[in-house]
Amino acid sequence: MTDLTDVRVTVLPHGEGLALPAHATPDAAGLDLRAAVPEAEPVVLGPGDHALVPTGLQIALPTGTEGQVRPRSGLAFKHGVTVLNSPGTIDSGYRGEVGVLLVNHGKAPFEVTRGERIAQLVVARYVPVRFVPSESLDATERGAGGFGSTGTA
Repeated sequence: MTDLTDVRVTVLPHGEGLALPAHATPDAAGLDLRAAVPEAEPVVLGPGDHALVPTGLQIALPTGTEGQVRPRSGLAFKHGVTVLNSPGTIDSGYRGEVGVLLVNHGKAPFEVTRGERIAQLVVARYVPVRFVPSESLDATERGAGGFGSTGTA
């Protein structure tokens, strides 16, 4: 892993004792987010149900970045559980608790337990933009071709 950027984090009382998000391997883009639910009160998602699962973390992302909350492929593949508003966006000015909106697309109930890895957080830079009215746009090879216009597969 190359240079790391420090991100300040506050661990809320219900998140104490859980591992902080970290890259699992040097080349990993995402950092695992964990469920900060009470040990004795897991969140049960029935088929088709969704719930906002707390992480017990508040973060201060650097200006010019956003946090993208993405599904974990293992949960999606094995259980049909994914992030409902994927990717969820955490703006750099947000200081509330990070929550993960999970949905169960599977056929069986899924139990979210304390400390379980429920999503990934990818921190990305973005380009602030302003829309400027224009009478025309530059021509491109694709032009106005929409869905499926660049091939048959």
